Amino acid sequence: MDRPRPTKSHAGEHTTAGPPGGLAAVLRHDLPASVVVFLIAVPLSLGFAAATGAPLIAGLVSAVVGGVVAGALSGAPLTVSGPAAGMVVITSGIIAEYGWAATAMITAGAGLVQVALGLTRVGRVALSLSPAVVHGLLAGIGVTIAVGQLVVVLGGRAGSSVLDNLARLTGPVGGGALLVGAVAVVVLVAWPAVPRSSYVPAPLVAVLAATAAGSGLPVARVDLPENALDQLVLPRMPSGAVAGIAFAVLAVAVVTAVESLLSAVAVDKLHPGPRADLDRDLVAQGVANTVAGALGGLPVSGGIARGSTNVAAGARTRASTVLHGVWIAVFVLALGSVLELIPLAALAGVLLVVGVRLVSVRRMRALWRHGEFTAYAVTALGVVALGLVEGVLLGVAAAALRSLHRLTRSSVRVEPEHDGWRVVIRGSLVFLGAGRLVRALRDIPLGRRVVLELHIDFLDHGAYEAIDDWRTGYERLGGSVEVDEVHDTWFSKATRGIPALRKTPLSPLPRWFAPWSHWQRTRAVTVPRQRGDADPVGGTPAGIDPMIRGMREFERATAPLVRPFLAELAARGQRPRQLFITCADSRVVPNLITTSGPGDLFCVRNIGNLVPLDADDSVGAAVEYAVEVLAVETIAVCGHSDCGAMKAVVHGAARPGSRLHAWLRAAEPSLIRFHAADSDLPVVERLAVANVAQQLDNLMTYPSVREAVAAGSLRLVGMYFDISEARVYLVDPERDGLEPVRV
Repeated sequence: MDRPRPTKSHAGEHTTAGPPGGLAAVLRHDLPASVVVFLIAVPLSLGFAAATGAPLIAGLVSAVVGGVVAGALSGAPLTVSGPAAGMVVITSGIIAEYGWAATAMITAGAGLVQVALGLTRVGRVALSLSPAVVHGLLAGIGVTIAVGQLVVVLGGRAGSSVLDNLARLTGPVGGGALLVGAVAVVVLVAWPAVPRSSYVPAPLVAVLAATAAGSGLPVARVDLPENALDQLVLPRMPSGAVAGIAFAVLAVAVVTAVESLLSAVAVDKLHPGPRADLDRDLVAQGVANTVAGALGGLPVSGGIARGSTNVAAGARTRASTVLHGVWIAVFVLALGSVLELIPLAALAGVLLVVGVRLVSVRRMRALWRHGEFTAYAVTALGVVALGLVEGVLLGVAAAALRSLHRLTRSSVRVEPEHDGWRVVIRGSLVFLGAGRLVRALRDIPLGRRVVLELHIDFLDHGAYEAIDDWRTGYERLGGSVEVDEVHDTWFSKATRGIPALRKTPLSPLPRWFAPWSHWQRTRAVTVPRQRGDADPVGGTPAGIDPMIRGMREFERATAPLVRPFLAELAARGQRPRQLFITCADSRVVPNLITTSGPGDLFCVRNIGNLVPLDADDSVGAAVEYAVEVLAVETIAVCGHSDCGAMKAVVHGAARPGSRLHAWLRAAEPSLIRFHAADSDLPVVERLAVANVAQQLDNLMTYPSVREAVAAGSLRLVGMYFDISEARVYLVDPERDGLEPVRV
């Protein structure tokens, strides 16, 4: 049994797969599922053996080994192994070249190669497949299964390819087979609507009902060989060129490994249980192939058809996979006549529904919305037209080209401004997109001021040279070019010869929190205009007030992003839950250090973040309004490092008689408290912390605050912001100490 472990559910949340539940769960879920998979695996195994030219018993041997050996060791418990359609062409070619006995030895050698690959932990590479490719693989397999089984339902024999089966659909229809297949399909689709139907898997009911409906009708049924064990052929060493034999071994090893890993990843998409351990699964497939070859069986690989049927039948653990192999051995040896009662059309009807369900319209829509449908469609069509491995390779190529397009894609927007032109470039700039960018730049009229605003996460040397060559030529012809790097400094680094090593993740525009000096090249301040003067925004760039330029940047870049929030706040009014009292220091930005936005904080700012005991009208009015009208839930008092007010209090720097001196008299209780504090902080910082604790005490002198705190509707919080470290601490008023912020 498998021990439950953390997995990821279809909803994307981490859950824990439920425990297997012991023997009762096996009897309820895995035993019926194993019977369903067994009923499907037998005709598939016989058909694959016949298609390759191998003895029919070879297919059954592989089915038994795939179920018992691979099932017991597999890292993908719900994936069912056995002979697979993807190996039919390769195996038939090897048999034609070396004979059946030598092919069995080649299969055993391929198994040893797979064991080595699994031990070197290359199986996990399959996890790198795009989900679009995996779902396209499922859809392609689904179409292949559905078309082939539809031929059987109509009374024909399935061919070796989808195109062959499509041609066979035009042949005569067998009424008996159609009736049996239709009963199987109807029962399988309708069974979930029956009350308490989950106790018996729908595929098993469908096979039984269809078998009963076909009783006495002249329809094709499961046909097992007589004296099957007499057909066993033991392996022998192949004769021929060493290179050819080695290629055959590698071909079997690689193709069956790829099929198994792809099947494991695909089946993982169908259930919420434990995820596959692909390296372990590859070792298990190698052991199974070695055993199958030694016993004269076909190559073994995990199969999506059997695995998806196993999941659909309700399997929970590897017990279903192992038991299905046991049933094949028992029934072939002892009860083959019972299997021969089952019409092939009944099994085909079950597989027809399974195949159709693998083509998910909901998944197509999701991939279309995310721009991944091309890889999905290419994979599905490739699997249908060419085969599993070829389809996956085409899908991977399509996904890679799509990713390359996204990685190298950039948007270029050229817009006129009052004093020139602005070119806004977003995305990744590499040589592949440089031509389109340069064409846009060359359309800008000569002799103007141009701002290149770069929102880029990568710039390679080819794109840099293209931009720099255009800039040099444009400036030589009388224009001016300013490179404004908003996200990162790729252009500046390229100018200094620093190589571009890797992409950087795009982050919020630093202009939302960076000082003007960080991004404004022009720092001159304009003289206030008089009535009739030109609009400051329309003045020359060298004379624009940094605040005016910041306002213009807000309207241009930030306002469109925050306008929906502000419109909502304007409609419903302000409902802040916090009153934030802090210093007027320009380096303390409440919204920045609390990661809050408009409407979150009701702020009071003054010199020293003081709450005077003598009921200062301004602070007192704000506190009463916040508590009594806005009904805030928290009042935070935030001090900070390097506080000028605290320095003035410690050193007595405020000029006597000044308004500042009169205001700082409100900090005298903090000074007394500071002398009593025991702390290793520097003097000014120790006073700043003690001052926060004192202001919390001062707040409790307000009747409205005191009553709300007593009622439990309001809490008081002390905070301290270390500017140099950009770190916020909580203040413990009991000991005037600092505590880290914890969630």
